[in-house]
Amino acid sequence: MVAILAEPRSQMRAMRIDDIDAVAAIESVAYEFPWTLGIFGDCLRAGYECWVLQRGEEVLGYGILSVAAGEAHLLNACIAPAHQGRGHGRHLVGRMIELARWHRVQRIFLEVRPSNLAAVALYPTLGFNEIAVRPNYYPAKHGREDAIVMAMELLPPES
Repeated sequence: MVAILAEPRSQMRAMRIDDIDAVAAIESVAYEFPWTLGIFGDCLRAGYECWVLQRGEEVLGYGILSVAAGEAHLLNACIAPAHQGRGHGRHLVGRMIELARWHRVQRIFLEVRPSNLAAVALYPTLGFNEIAVRPNYYPAKHGREDAIVMAMELLPPES
């Protein structure tokens, strides 16, 4: 008889200061122009909704949501490249949307690089719509890259 061990399920939890090294390591592998350790620390200190997706002891990804004045801004959402394409991004962004609803915001904004094809395809399936383009928003290898600005309206639950 052969026992088949199920892969541990991934789970979301609040980011801790001791997660920053793992989060920054994922960021540096995933992006050509990554956030610094200091930026992640500043987000935690500012009280942003900073969450990690982990399986066992391994951090698979993270999300950072800023909430103010009835709106939320998804500042960063990233899955380690080795774990992409398995639904983790959908799980992570879904959790960020749940947090925004918990805060009773009216809408969520985000920016995404047009070259990030997986994210550009994912966000509309979760309810985000393109509302604008920010020219020359992101640093890029050969100059600057625009940002697609997307938003999701969070309507109150129907009674």
